[in-house]
Amino acid sequence: MSLLKTIEPAQAEGKLAELYQQVKATIGFIPNAFKMSSINPTLLEGRWQTLSYYFPHPTLSGKLFASIRLLVSITKQCKYCVEVNSGLLLNMFGVTPDQLIAMRENPQKAPLEEKEKHLLLFVLKAVADSNSTSEADIQVLRSHGCTDLEIYDALSHGAQQVAGDIMINALKVERD
Repeated sequence: MSLLKTIEPAQAEGKLAELYQQVKATIGFIPNAFKMSSINPTLLEGRWQTLSYYFPHPTLSGKLFASIRLLVSITKQCKYCVEVNSGLLLNMFGVTPDQLIAMRENPQKAPLEEKEKHLLLFVLKAVADSNSTSEADIQVLRSHGCTDLEIYDALSHGAQQVAGDIMINALKVERD
């Protein structure tokens, strides 16, 4: 499952057992990516709280966040996250197989509304080279109706995905 020992749900106690219950109640199972963090329930709790913020985001779609995770994970070569987020886009967010292929080949073809497409492209630019962004990029996003909170949330999500990809790849977490 992972290079480090993890705690399965049946053996979880205390805070970890509570977190596993919350995750299972929300998404139906405990993904291996969450079990990876069972070693440190405090960090897992923070990770879960952060993800729980994004699920019902007040202004940005789950499709945008899944697209960010997918395309960042492609650049970071995290097969686990590519597979998970491809499945989410196909099964939860109504993306067709042809749209998924097109988006993977060219992120500008992501099946998102214009505002969210600009956010996605900005996040990908920043993840590829964080020094390449400028005030002009932010002004373009604002001209497409993005608030500073939306810009921050989208970029934060992409940056956190990089960290998750590194952990999953380095610890050799098996796909569910």
